[in-house]
Amino acid sequence: MATEKPKTELTNDPTTEIDTALVRQLADILNDTSLTEIEVERGELRIRVAREITAAPVVQYAAASAPVAHAAPVATAAPAPAAMPSDPATIVAKAGEQVKSPMVGTAYLKASPEAEPFVQPGDTVKKGQTLLIVEAMKTMNPIQSPRDGVVTEVLVGDAQPVEFGEPLVILAD
Repeated sequence: MATEKPKTELTNDPTTEIDTALVRQLADILNDTSLTEIEVERGELRIRVAREITAAPVVQYAAASAPVAHAAPVATAAPAPAAMPSDPATIVAKAGEQVKSPMVGTAYLKASPEAEPFVQPGDTVKKGQTLLIVEAMKTMNPIQSPRDGVVTEVLVGDAQPVEFGEPLVILAD
């Protein structure tokens, strides 16, 4: 389970009186939103409140020569990001062309929570068709299909954080 530790940092004159109510209000904003830090500047005073998120360690077990079977996905409220195997020998290339994230952000598989996903495995797509959206800096960026093909696998969950270059979707002919 992730733990959150708000911390405050005064970056200017340490003799300036700190408005503790403001610090508490900023910490409440962090707890109520998905922000990890917030900074306020008033004249000479600058207050930064940040949250450190630490996750419990993930333990993985894999057989040395047995193939890895993928279980059917289970619907959850917030899917956890997939952990990368530490042993390069356990990384298996996916068949087909990988559509990778052009930026760091949050992947969304649907236009809105009530909408149907843009694509699902087995869907035929045309070049330029939206596969999913990556939100970066409050901007929704549609990730489009680079060519005509069939979606064989969607590699990310809805509202999952993604890194630059991370594979998002696999396309086949």
